[in-house]
Amino acid sequence: MKKNLSESQFALCIENRDCDDLEKRKIYQILPDEEAAQEGYLRVIDESREDYLYPESYFILVKLPRKAKDALVVTN
Repeated sequence: MKKNLSESQFALCIENRDCDDLEKRKIYQILPDEEAAQEGYLRVIDESREDYLYPESYFILVKLPRKAKDALVVTN
């Protein structure tokens, strides 16, 4: 999944094995983390509303229209 995270800030969850805070078929916000990406992980804001590392194989990066991104961005 070597894709520039500056192009896509959201991902569709396709697997949640052993991850209680992820739901399949749900779109999650992804935070930039180059070090994690090099190790095969994505930094995801999950159902706990906190960011954690998950295997990149659990997600498909998606490109969304600006209006959809604005509606999905998690703010503190």
